[in-house]
Amino acid sequence: MAGIRLIVSDFILSFMWVWQSVLIKIFVYKVLGLGHAPSGEVFKCGLSIISMFLFAFLGKVTKGGAYNPLTVLASGISGDFSNFLFTVGARIPAQVIGSITGVRFILDTFPQIGRGPSLNVGIRHGALTEGLLTFAIVTISLGLARKIPGSFYMKTWISSVSKLALHILGSDMTGGCMNPASVIGWAYARGDHITKEHILVYWLAPIQATVIALWLFKLVVRPLAEEKKDSKSKSE
Repeated sequence: MAGIRLIVSDFILSFMWVWQSVLIKIFVYKVLGLGHAPSGEVFKCGLSIISMFLFAFLGKVTKGGAYNPLTVLASGISGDFSNFLFTVGARIPAQVIGSITGVRFILDTFPQIGRGPSLNVGIRHGALTEGLLTFAIVTISLGLARKIPGSFYMKTWISSVSKLALHILGSDMTGGCMNPASVIGWAYARGDHITKEHILVYWLAPIQATVIALWLFKLVVRPLAEEKKDSKSKSE
């Protein structure tokens, strides 16, 4: 029953996630008429952070629901093999289907809204960009989970600001997505979801970066923890 709840939660949150960015842009650019002026960009960033707080709260309410395959992949790799199979075989497909469904509804409702993130540089440059951005945010998330495990607001604030900053850094090159599910939603609508560019830049590079970040984090943190434990035992 818990597994079904997670799958449904992943689908709904992924559906909502692709909508939130579109609604924020419509509200800032069209409803308020701020356009791309500095005040409009600042207001949009503020709404994006509020939105990330909302989704973090929804993830807590749903007891683990997520909209990003990289988030669940990190926990799936860290867990046992059955959890990994459940993540890869059920949760990630649910997120992908949720994103594709969300984008389809967006284009039916707002046909003029655009076509989502796109690759504006070469494949190698794009893969390196998405890989580095993903490596950074996964490392930050792992560090926050270890250093301040009980502080929801502080952890969410640091994570949200970090995601927004990394997104801005990569927005002109790859869209700064760090979320394969939301990207494939738009790519599926354009019909380029099975191209080499999409698979290498938005799937393979972020997944490799996630695995490397997990491996390095365990490699570095575990010896430090053991060293602290040994020094504490010696002092006693």
